[in-house]
Amino acid sequence: MAGEKGFKSVFNGKDFEGWAGPIENYEVVDGAIMCKKGKGGTIYTKEEYADFVVRFEFKLPPGGNNGLALRYPGKGNTAYVGMCELQVLDEKYEEVRKAKLDPRQVHGSAYGMVAAKLGAQKPSGEWNEQEVVVKGSTIKVTLNGTVILDCDLSTVTEFMANSPHPGKDRTSGHFGFAGHSDPVMFRKIQIKKLD
Repeated sequence: MAGEKGFKSVFNGKDFEGWAGPIENYEVVDGAIMCKKGKGGTIYTKEEYADFVVRFEFKLPPGGNNGLALRYPGKGNTAYVGMCELQVLDEKYEEVRKAKLDPRQVHGSAYGMVAAKLGAQKPSGEWNEQEVVVKGSTIKVTLNGTVILDCDLSTVTEFMANSPHPGKDRTSGHFGFAGHSDPVMFRKIQIKKLD
């Protein structure tokens, strides 16, 4: 997977060079970006992307919650102002947190808009491989070799809690991680521009 043609590493495994946002809420642990427990916020690449493929590995603690910021403008709630927040969530979240989720909140979902398929995630504490392809208004997510989401946001008309996503039609922006106070880890982050 590493160093494949056109893919460029966006995290050096040592520090936050090339990243912006509340980086003080994150740390580098064993060559991975980790959200500090009890902290959060969206950190993002200084570079912007229109159509792209991102590949990375992630590891979740039990009930862990984070998100991928797609085409993020650099401020505001990425779930609404960016193209979308792609959920990064322990599949056993409901069990661990004793909480009920909308299907559009499970791992890999375009938050609040399109539900992903469950069943491809490894148990918490293990590394997962994920690829996300963003082309135009479409998003395709492959988790550990299984396609769990393949959607076109331009066709979405029903939103969770009737909260529209004004940013869903954005054509470019930053890529990042939307931490929600859990020590979720990301490593081997590579992006290939498609435009």
